[in-house]
Amino acid sequence: MISSELARAMQAHVNPGIFKSYDVRGIYPAELNDDVAYAIGRCFVPLLEQTRSGKGRVSIAVGRDMRPSGERLFDALARGATEAGADVLDVGLVSTDALYFAVGKYGLDGGVMITASHNPAQYNGMKFTRSEAQAISLESGLSDIRDRLLDGDIPDPATTAGTISHRNILDGFADHCLSFIDRSKIKPLKIAIDAGNGMAGETVPYVFRNLPCEVVPLFFELDGSFPNHPASPIEPENMLDLQAAVKRHRCDVGVAFDGDADRMFIVDEKGELVDGSTVTALVALNTLKKHPGAKILYNLICSRSVPELIANAGGVPFRSKVGHSIIKAIMREQDVIFGGEHSGHFYFRDNWYADSGMIAFLQCLELFSEAGKPVSEVIAPIDTRFRSGEINSSVSDVAARLRRLEEHFADAHIDRLDGVTIGYPDWWMNVRPSNTEPLIRLNVEGDTRELMERHRDEALALIRE
Repeated sequence: MISSELARAMQAHVNPGIFKSYDVRGIYPAELNDDVAYAIGRCFVPLLEQTRSGKGRVSIAVGRDMRPSGERLFDALARGATEAGADVLDVGLVSTDALYFAVGKYGLDGGVMITASHNPAQYNGMKFTRSEAQAISLESGLSDIRDRLLDGDIPDPATTAGTISHRNILDGFADHCLSFIDRSKIKPLKIAIDAGNGMAGETVPYVFRNLPCEVVPLFFELDGSFPNHPASPIEPENMLDLQAAVKRHRCDVGVAFDGDADRMFIVDEKGELVDGSTVTALVALNTLKKHPGAKILYNLICSRSVPELIANAGGVPFRSKVGHSIIKAIMREQDVIFGGEHSGHFYFRDNWYADSGMIAFLQCLELFSEAGKPVSEVIAPIDTRFRSGEINSSVSDVAARLRRLEEHFADAHIDRLDGVTIGYPDWWMNVRPSNTEPLIRLNVEGDTRELMERHRDEALALIRE
């Protein structure tokens, strides 16, 4: 399709709603199709040219997950990028954290991961980075691509087209992940791993063939139709197979990865869920053993136990807003060695400040191995409070509901770092608006279950009445 025809097609058919806060995501091919991917490739290269410091052609890595539409989207995106003058390194079927590794390790100008993460099978999408795996959000470049497409402002092809080359990066990725631990400390633990038919089924064997652990694999076959359960382990119902496998096979621990394997969630030897706050605390502990006094970031939805543990272990707790592009930027500015989120994202300075579920899980394995006792006993002194989990409510006037909560809890300590956080000595809540929908997200934590449940219900009545 020549530029003028492409421009008209984009103006007429591009749905701006596919451009989310941190990525592109939509139903294939109704919202995200080959023509859109091609146009994005043409527009992505000039975006990188604006900020890169090197000379010569732009270089980008492109990876994809196991969704059936991924190969066609790759072909279209790569054609657009090479016509715009970029050299494309095709890293094939990889996890998102492996794509970040490729961009950082090989000194590339940027990268694109073709994935819809945990979304259902009919979706696909793209995550974008600049050099050193710096995330590109709506505020830092995605809106430029979106506006070009909507305006029909598709850049002309370069005088000389770029090239496409291929590289298997998974051996290097495995070595990189393992560099975060002392392999000699890992005990022969029995581990159930649920890949959810996602990309962990490809990456886990590369990493664990170098460790003495026995892996009980669940759903390692790459299948973007997700025949067993959705690859969204943050939903408790999608953890049932893993919980059952841990108990049935008498495993020491279990872990589930999401579709593009950048997030992970743990269950203990009893099959009990371990939430993201507790995992953040575990990785923080392991990190501070190696880097005493380091800064550790946690988002403001994490349990109060997290900053308490960081401080008690000699670290410096640093509180942040929710969101990976925000967190990565803060970590770079503040030289933070590790950051964790309640949602299962874990970020590492020595991983180009990018997130990696694999690195986080290896850190936990090292901690569990050194502890020499069951996972539940390692966690017990950390996980002492009671959390509601994130509860979404659809409302017509988000701002009015936030004001109502502030007025009702006027005697609390209130801060507005991200939404409204209402704090008391023995319980707290955070209420924040969704970036993309008329939703309010509520999280409540109490020192007792009764406190959490009572104030959860109190807040929901104020939000939903």
